[in-house]
Amino acid sequence: MRAPAIVPSLSPLLLSLSPHKMFQVLSLALLACSARAQYTATYLPSDTPAQSETGQEGTNQCGTGYNQTSLCQNAYINSVQDFCVWAPPAGGNSTIANTEEIEVSWCTNTGYGTRLIPDGTITGAHFVQTPDYVQVTGVGNFTFMNIPVGDEGGELDPHGATGNGNPIGGLVFGSTFGSLQQYHEWTNFMSNTEFCFRACKDSATAPTMCNHIYDVMGCDWNMPANYAAGSFDNCLADSAQPMGVYGTSTFAQGQSVTPSAGTIPASSSCTSFSTISNGIVSIPTSTTSSTMQTAAPSIAAAHASGGTTSRNSGQPTATGTSNAAVGITAHAGRTWEGVAGGVGVAFVASLVGALFVL
Repeated sequence: MRAPAIVPSLSPLLLSLSPHKMFQVLSLALLACSARAQYTATYLPSDTPAQSETGQEGTNQCGTGYNQTSLCQNAYINSVQDFCVWAPPAGGNSTIANTEEIEVSWCTNTGYGTRLIPDGTITGAHFVQTPDYVQVTGVGNFTFMNIPVGDEGGELDPHGATGNGNPIGGLVFGSTFGSLQQYHEWTNFMSNTEFCFRACKDSATAPTMCNHIYDVMGCDWNMPANYAAGSFDNCLADSAQPMGVYGTSTFAQGQSVTPSAGTIPASSSCTSFSTISNGIVSIPTSTTSSTMQTAAPSIAAAHASGGTTSRNSGQPTATGTSNAAVGITAHAGRTWEGVAGGVGVAFVASLVGALFVL
């Protein structure tokens, strides 16, 4: 806790302020403290704890191989042939808004102890490496990964309204920029038909390049890119303008006029592929997508609903030494709006504790 170290330095100012102004100043101080401390934990897949955040229902000790009931919450993003996305652990009332805290990792490759994205699910995907981040965008039928038909989706990121990530305990790794590293800043939008995932290498600009405050704006607005079906490629590209930044102006979600999405950054050195495939798990040929929802331990049927965030089995179960198929308990999922009251209570409690130092 750094609040006691910050508050005394503000004591002369705070004592002269009204309660309202005092609240504002302390709010800013605590937020600054939180920002500086957000990278105090850095992991590699080999040294993660079983659970990296309080309240986590999956695991970060995932083993190897794959498991179609895995509750692994480690994701990877390396290329169009080697990446993961977040999706629900079970079907039912499993919209992204309802399950954002408990999503699990689904990957194109075996070896991570995660679930495999069934071959045929993704119908187009496009990976870019820029100076500041890696990104993969595309389209598909994600009802094969427990996202219901018609779900316009939601955003997953490491800084949820409660202070934990969505999913809680979700970690992202990659080796595009050299040695395997953890990406502390990332954002992944998922709907039943479209996805986009950006992970930023650690730098002063990472929080803005991987901003997560535009959660109802969707993939096309947050990450202008190639979303074409029928093609798959790896490219080098320029970095995009940070989300919401237009020259010297910054858009705030909810303003009466929403600016258009930025331009798609220039790309080069592309390598194309006819398809991507793990060769192990595929979508069934005789089962409709509405019934193809992976079995897993139960989750709560009633969760809070969320806003629009994206544009509108007879299969092998496991191999390797995945140890991520652990139980998941029912709980009430929460969106940004749904947790506002709880966050307010926790925040006021923090302020009261800090004031005792004065």
